[in-house]
Amino acid sequence: MQIRRAAEKDLEGVHNLLSQVLEVHAAGRPDIFRSGTRKYTDEELLALFADDAHPVFVAVDDDGAVLGHAFCEVQDYRQSNSWQPIVSLYIDDICVDEAHRGHGVATALYQHVIAFARELGCHNVTLNVWECNPGARAFYDAMGMTPLKTCLEQVL
Repeated sequence: MQIRRAAEKDLEGVHNLLSQVLEVHAAGRPDIFRSGTRKYTDEELLALFADDAHPVFVAVDDDGAVLGHAFCEVQDYRQSNSWQPIVSLYIDDICVDEAHRGHGVATALYQHVIAFARELGCHNVTLNVWECNPGARAFYDAMGMTPLKTCLEQVL
């Protein structure tokens, strides 16, 4: 397995993974997420793949098939009036193809993201996890992540 920045040749594999994530969220929160939709167009994905402020990493097998992805966002607070002058790396999404879960792909992606953040000199790595996805929460807990803040809602 190799982990590298996503490229145009990864579009189909990334779309497949994004669909898997969407369906988990749509099943858990159908009041928010629409099943069968796409999060990004091809053009939007290609722009993200080329954007150093939004790096997208893929885990691929020896044949180049996409096993998993990690969407990230570099958040630079060095010019903020209220934050300490830090850089943070936000993980927008990690997904491993359901056929390859339990084989260390997510751990390898996560560790790659952590190493990337360290290379950038980031203060921390953050992410959000949906309460309707307890498997993801358990994974992030196992990786050593701890709550930074809690997002609450009242559905009307």
